[in-house]
Amino acid sequence: MFDLHPRLQADTIPVVDWPLCRILLMNDCSWPWLILVPRRHGVTEIHELDACDRETLIQEMAHASRQLQNLTGADKMNVAALGNMVPQLHIHVIARFTTDPAWPKPVFGFQAPAPYDAEFLANHMAELINALGDGPG
Repeated sequence: MFDLHPRLQADTIPVVDWPLCRILLMNDCSWPWLILVPRRHGVTEIHELDACDRETLIQEMAHASRQLQNLTGADKMNVAALGNMVPQLHIHVIARFTTDPAWPKPVFGFQAPAPYDAEFLANHMAELINALGDGPG
Protein backbone atom coordinates (compact mmCIF):
# COMPACT_ATOMS: atom_id res chain seq x y z
CA MET A 1 0.00 0.00 0.00
CA PHE A 2 1.53 3.32 -1.11
CA ASP A 3 0.31 6.63 0.29
CA LEU A 4 1.97 9.92 -0.50
CA HIS A 5 2.88 11.96 2.60
CA PRO A 6 0.40 14.87 3.07
CA ARG A 7 3.14 17.50 2.84
CA LEU A 8 4.34 16.12 -0.50
CA GLN A 9 0.76 15.91 -1.68
CA ALA A 10 0.16 19.56 -0.78
CA ASP A 11 3.41 20.94 -2.24
CA THR A 12 3.67 19.03 -5.52
CA ILE A 13 1.95 18.16 -8.77
CA PRO A 14 1.99 14.54 -10.02
CA VAL A 15 3.83 14.09 -13.33
CA VAL A 16 4.23 10.37 -14.05
CA ASP A 17 4.77 7.00 -12.37
CA TRP A 18 7.91 5.08 -13.28
CA PRO A 19 8.61 1.45 -12.34
CA LEU A 20 9.67 2.40 -8.79
CA CYS A 21 9.05 6.10 -8.23
CA ARG A 22 6.19 8.51 -8.51
CA ILE A 23 7.62 11.62 -10.17
CA LEU A 24 6.31 14.90 -8.79
CA LEU A 25 6.87 18.53 -9.74
CA MET A 26 7.48 20.86 -6.82
CA ASN A 27 4.90 23.64 -7.18
CA ASP A 28 7.53 26.38 -7.13
CA CYS A 29 8.36 28.11 -10.40
CA SER A 30 11.57 29.55 -8.97
CA TRP A 31 13.45 26.36 -9.82
CA PRO A 32 12.77 23.38 -12.09
CA TRP A 33 12.37 20.84 -9.27
CA LEU A 34 11.33 17.21 -9.40
CA ILE A 35 10.74 14.90 -6.47
CA LEU A 36 11.04 11.13 -6.84
CA VAL A 37 9.11 9.06 -4.30
CA PRO A 38 9.65 5.29 -4.26
CA ARG A 39 6.23 3.66 -4.07
CA ARG A 40 7.14 1.48 -1.10
CA HIS A 41 5.16 1.60 2.13
CA GLY A 42 6.96 2.74 5.28
CA VAL A 43 10.37 3.36 3.69
CA THR A 44 12.21 6.38 5.10
CA GLU A 45 15.82 5.72 4.04
CA ILE A 46 17.54 4.53 0.85
CA HIS A 47 19.25 1.70 2.73
CA GLU A 48 15.82 0.29 3.66
CA LEU A 49 15.09 -0.52 0.02
CA ASP A 50 16.03 -3.99 -1.18
CA ALA A 51 19.01 -4.27 -3.55
CA CYS A 52 16.86 -4.35 -6.69
CA ASP A 53 14.90 -1.25 -5.65
CA ARG A 54 18.13 0.60 -4.74
CA GLU A 55 19.51 -0.10 -8.21
CA THR A 56 16.25 1.03 -9.84
CA LEU A 57 16.25 4.18 -7.69
CA ILE A 58 19.76 5.12 -8.84
CA GLN A 59 18.77 4.58 -12.49
CA GLU A 60 15.61 6.66 -12.05
CA MET A 61 17.50 9.45 -10.25
CA ALA A 62 20.09 9.57 -13.03
CA HIS A 63 17.43 9.58 -15.74
CA ALA A 64 15.41 12.34 -14.05
CA SER A 65 18.56 14.43 -13.57
CA ARG A 66 19.72 13.95 -17.16
CA GLN A 67 16.34 14.71 -18.68
CA LEU A 68 15.70 17.77 -16.49
CA GLN A 69 19.16 19.12 -17.28
CA ASN A 70 18.63 18.53 -21.01
CA LEU A 71 15.21 20.20 -20.85
CA THR A 72 16.34 23.26 -18.88
CA GLY A 73 20.00 23.70 -19.80
CA ALA A 74 20.85 23.85 -16.09
CA ASP A 75 24.42 24.62 -15.03
CA LYS A 76 24.25 22.13 -12.14
CA MET A 77 21.90 19.43 -10.88
CA ASN A 78 21.29 19.19 -7.14
CA VAL A 79 20.17 15.76 -5.98
CA ALA A 80 19.31 15.23 -2.32
CA ALA A 81 17.46 12.88 0.02
CA LEU A 82 17.05 14.83 3.26
CA GLY A 83 13.80 13.81 4.89
CA ASN A 84 14.10 16.15 7.84
CA MET A 85 10.56 17.51 7.46
CA VAL A 86 8.95 14.67 5.48
CA PRO A 87 9.99 11.23 6.73
CA GLN A 88 8.77 9.36 3.63
CA LEU A 89 11.74 8.59 1.39
CA HIS A 90 11.86 11.13 -1.42
CA ILE A 91 14.65 12.47 -3.61
CA HIS A 92 14.87 16.09 -4.73
CA VAL A 93 16.22 16.69 -8.25
CA ILE A 94 16.69 20.42 -8.74
CA ALA A 95 18.00 22.20 -11.83
CA ARG A 96 20.28 25.04 -10.75
CA PHE A 97 21.64 28.02 -12.63
CA THR A 98 24.48 30.35 -11.71
CA THR A 99 21.94 33.16 -12.21
CA ASP A 100 19.21 31.76 -9.94
CA PRO A 101 18.26 33.76 -6.83
CA ALA A 102 19.81 31.35 -4.32
CA TRP A 103 23.02 30.48 -6.19
CA PRO A 104 25.29 29.01 -4.86
CA LYS A 105 23.34 28.34 -1.65
CA PRO A 106 20.76 25.53 -1.26
CA VAL A 107 17.21 26.32 -2.34
CA PHE A 108 15.64 24.79 0.78
CA GLY A 109 14.06 27.57 2.84
CA PHE A 110 15.62 30.30 0.70
CA GLN A 111 12.29 31.96 -0.10
CA ALA A 112 8.58 31.24 -0.02
CA PRO A 113 7.46 29.03 -2.92
CA ALA A 114 6.08 30.78 -6.00
CA PRO A 115 3.37 28.47 -7.38
CA TYR A 116 3.10 27.94 -11.13
CA ASP A 117 0.36 29.79 -12.97
CA ALA A 118 -2.11 27.54 -14.80
CA GLU A 119 -1.08 28.42 -18.37
CA PHE A 120 2.66 27.99 -17.78
CA LEU A 121 2.03 24.81 -15.81
CA ALA A 122 0.02 23.22 -18.62
CA ASN A 123 2.83 23.86 -21.12
CA HIS A 124 5.56 22.87 -18.68
CA MET A 125 3.83 19.61 -17.76
CA ALA A 126 3.54 18.59 -21.41
CA GLU A 127 7.28 19.24 -21.87
CA LEU A 128 8.14 17.32 -18.69
CA ILE A 129 5.99 14.31 -19.55
CA ASN A 130 7.51 14.20 -23.03
CA ALA A 131 11.08 14.50 -21.72
CA LEU A 132 10.69 12.04 -18.85
CA GLY A 133 8.73 9.38 -20.72
CA ASP A 134 8.33 6.02 -19.01
CA GLY A 135 11.63 6.31 -17.15
CA PRO A 136 15.07 4.86 -17.82
CA GLY A 137 15.64 1.96 -20.16
